[in-house]
Amino acid sequence: MLRSLYSGISGMRGFQTKLDTIGNNVANVNTAGFKAGRVMFKDIMSQTLQGAGGPTNGFGGTNALQIGLGSSIAAIDTVMNDGSTQITNRPLDFAIQGNGFFTLVNDAGEKFYTRQGNFYFDNGGNLVNSDGWKVAANDGATPITIDLEAVKSYTFDSKGNLYLVNNDGTTDGTAAATIGLAKFSNPSGLEKVGGSLFRESGNSGTAAFGGPGSTDVGLGTLQVGALEMSNVDLTNEFSEMIVAQRGFQANSRTITVADEILQEVVNLKRG
Repeated sequence: MLRSLYSGISGMRGFQTKLDTIGNNVANVNTAGFKAGRVMFKDIMSQTLQGAGGPTNGFGGTNALQIGLGSSIAAIDTVMNDGSTQITNRPLDFAIQGNGFFTLVNDAGEKFYTRQGNFYFDNGGNLVNSDGWKVAANDGATPITIDLEAVKSYTFDSKGNLYLVNNDGTTDGTAAATIGLAKFSNPSGLEKVGGSLFRESGNSGTAAFGGPGSTDVGLGTLQVGALEMSNVDLTNEFSEMIVAQRGFQANSRTITVADEILQEVVNLKRG
């Protein structure tokens, strides 16, 4: 009887985690570059009452008698499917068409990675994200910086190349810098750190850096004046929410029934 109680508890814990993940997905449905999470379950090791036996002495084989002990969380995956593209026509908004990530650095050399491509030039001429992290060039380390006082205008192309027009209207026609992208052998292994940022983990692989359009690493290209939105599918999330809610209720009912049966046993003792 106690087995059913603990199985019900394990199921309730698992579905609570699933609901927590769904809630986070729904909360970030409009977060640019957000990647949805997905909870996967596995069964807990079963208790074997009798082992399996093969055919012998004219008798057929018998299957093992096992009782499951509940479920646990197998994985909380990060779904790396592309989100929809939203056109903004803002010259410092970038959507990645491919598998790459923007690389963000600070003066201490720390690196984070993101698919959220709304950038700005700060007062010092540094290309930064909304939290002030500097956008790295195609070497994955050097921040992109321009002299705002000497520049009249700037443009980026689909390969991340930055072209400047000086105050006197002249330009040398060469790229002043190139926005860098990073690619990982297992992007689902990246660790979320908040702020739509990821960082390298022991299972993500090491970042391979290059410019958009680099065929050697397959980073992808940039769509200028657009943003990649969240890949959360609300229809699917609401369906999964119903499943999780019903699963939680069913497991709580298992506990209630087991408790009622135990109460009957207690009543028999009193009688």
